[in-house]
Amino acid sequence: MQKNLSMIVLTLLLVTTGGMATALEEPAFTEIARAGEVEFRQYQPYLIAETLVVGVTDQREASNTGFRRLFRYISGENTTRAKIAMTAPVQQAPVSRQIAMTAPVQQTPVEDGWRIAFVVPSEFDSETVPQPTSSEIVIRAVPGELMAVLRYPGRWTDENHQRHIRLLLEALDEAGIEVLGTPVIAAYNAPFSLPFSRRNEVMVAVARVP
Repeated sequence: MQKNLSMIVLTLLLVTTGGMATALEEPAFTEIARAGEVEFRQYQPYLIAETLVVGVTDQREASNTGFRRLFRYISGENTTRAKIAMTAPVQQAPVSRQIAMTAPVQQTPVEDGWRIAFVVPSEFDSETVPQPTSSEIVIRAVPGELMAVLRYPGRWTDENHQRHIRLLLEALDEAGIEVLGTPVIAAYNAPFSLPFSRRNEVMVAVARVP
C-alpha cells in the first residue's frame, strides 16, 4: 500500500452477502515474517475504488455514507453497468486534506473527513476495471508494499482501533522498525457478526522486517 492508501481504513462489508470473510477475495500477499503478534506481509499491487467523505467526524456515519456510494458503484453505477463482486476488506481511514493555496500569504484550509475504499477484484486491471459514473468515486492503483499487521477481534469502535494502533506502533518502535505511513484499520466481517469472531486488523507500511 502506498502512503495515499495509508490515509485509508476498512469497514463496510458482507452486509449484502451475510457470509464469512473467508469466502471473499482479498488482495494477494505473502507472509514473510512474524514478531510476537505482529505479522509482516508483502502485498502485491492492486486497485481500489475510493471515496472521500468530508465534513464528517463520526466514524460510523462516514462509513455508512462511503459504503452506500461504493455499493452503488459495484451494483452497476459504472460505465459498463457491471455488477462487481464484493471483496475483503473494505478500507476506511481519517484524513486531513490540505487544499492548495491560491495566493501567497493566504491560509491553507484543512478539510477533515474519511477515505473509504473498496478493493477491486483481481480479474480487473487498470484498463478493464469499470469506471465509476459518480465523480465522488475514483479508481486508484496501489503498488505493492511491505506492511506490518496486527489482528484483533471485537467491535468496530474507535476505542478498539486506537488501542491496537498504539500496540502495533509500540511493537515496531521497540523493534527499531521504521514506519513509512499512517496506520490503516481493516474490517473483514459483517456488522452483525459476533464481536469475538470478527477479524479486525491495523496495518502500516514499514521499511523492513525484524
